[in-house]
Amino acid sequence: MRFPRASGVLLHPTSLPGSPGIGDLGHAAYRFVDFLAAAGQRYWQVLPLGPTGYGDSPYQCFSAFAGNPLLISPERLVEEGLLDPEHLADIPAFDPHRVDFGRVIPWKRALLRSSFDYFQQHAAPHLRDEFEGFCHEEASWLEDFALFMALKDEHHGAPWWEWERALRVRESSALQDARSRLADAMSFYRYQQWLFLRQWRALKAYANEQGVHIIGDIPIFVARDSADAWANPHLFHFDEEGHPTVVAGVPPDYFSPTGQLWGNPLYRWDVMREDGYAWWIERFRAIFRLVDVARLDHFRGFEAYWEVPAGEDTAINGRWVKGPGAHFFETVLAALGDLPIIAEDLGFITPEVTALRDRFGFPGMKVLQFAFGTDGFDPYLPHNYPRNCVVYTGTHDNDTTVGWFRHSSTPEERAFALRYLRSDGSDIAWDMIHLAWTSVADTAIAPMQDLLRLDSDARMNLPGSFGGNWQWRCPPDALTDKLIAALRDLTDICARNPAARTDRRSIHVMESDAE
Repeated sequence: MRFPRASGVLLHPTSLPGSPGIGDLGHAAYRFVDFLAAAGQRYWQVLPLGPTGYGDSPYQCFSAFAGNPLLISPERLVEEGLLDPEHLADIPAFDPHRVDFGRVIPWKRALLRSSFDYFQQHAAPHLRDEFEGFCHEEASWLEDFALFMALKDEHHGAPWWEWERALRVRESSALQDARSRLADAMSFYRYQQWLFLRQWRALKAYANEQGVHIIGDIPIFVARDSADAWANPHLFHFDEEGHPTVVAGVPPDYFSPTGQLWGNPLYRWDVMREDGYAWWIERFRAIFRLVDVARLDHFRGFEAYWEVPAGEDTAINGRWVKGPGAHFFETVLAALGDLPIIAEDLGFITPEVTALRDRFGFPGMKVLQFAFGTDGFDPYLPHNYPRNCVVYTGTHDNDTTVGWFRHSSTPEERAFALRYLRSDGSDIAWDMIHLAWTSVADTAIAPMQDLLRLDSDARMNLPGSFGGNWQWRCPPDALTDKLIAALRDLTDICARNPAARTDRRSIHVMESDAE
């Protein structure tokens, strides 16, 4: 599927400024949409929106269908009549520049519990009806998720494979007892999902009204400690006790000489094929209710994936195993129609992966920070791009462009970059943004950190590391008129602003009529 020539900004909602402790779906999110629209941007790209677990990574969520309750805006709860204003009278002092998940999570959870209690006592009838309708419409995933989370709380956060066997293997009598015993807790988790969805849908509707489209993210794998794995063990390579026999990873690459041992359970694609990939179709259907475009993470895993025996300490001793291939996408697209998908095709890419991507017309990804390691034939250099691709200065896994240039790149990469850019490197972040925007790639995306020319301390994630990731927040005063003007000017010059093209066509029509 070809995308229109346009551009956008990568910024996860947790990084939005202003709100207490963590970015959320409140006023700052709407101001960010206004910033994008004023700067001529078509896209706001976000990371996965699910509820994060250990390590706070949006790529290791408790559910592939649920939303992250940490993103719920307390301000909007008050405005919507779902929280007593007195609960915002004494907000703890949080660092405005970093997300301290250890402090934010218990505070936000207590606040949401107060909202739930307030809702039960004071909610207007139309809100109660809306909540009940949501629970009915989303029951196919919501009931398992609510029970899973309530059981995790009852087991003090322990992963499901450490629960008593009757719950671990989902004996029906044990599940029925748990539903009765944990009814209130389950209702609280349903309530949080309702809040997230109604706030997200309102924000997305506003963004679309301003001409801004949301690019979401679908991780190919789910977390082992997730409602998806617990509720659907037959879909994964688990033994009879729920332990994985093989896990996901990638071989040694740019980021790690020992590869990356992700540890996610691997799918039994043969079983999924038998029911027409029903779980995946529902997953795609759910994500496209939240976003306009989806980036399919680790696309190459659909052609072949790196399988590592369970118990390995690194990903070195793995092997490539064939994925579901074209039959998977043919089935999904037959069920859902043409889908706007970006294929994350980074890493070790074979001709077979490229052929699968091109067969369905999915645009692939180009990352400029990867472009300067060899010579002029490097596929990440803009003069080698096809039009049907998405170019990034860097992604959430990269250093910031300033940090890459100053600290992460080799002397040879820096020298090549300066030669290619015809630059002295004094404004390397915007040099790279300019390079992305002027390329033939249909879509150009820059992380917010690069627009702000920030160094490595603003990096979002360092793959293979633990602690300190996913914490960066945009400075409160970052969205200046000067930045809007600079980004708008570059976007207009590079013909990436649909509104500007419309205005220009209107001018030509007026001139033609005058003649």
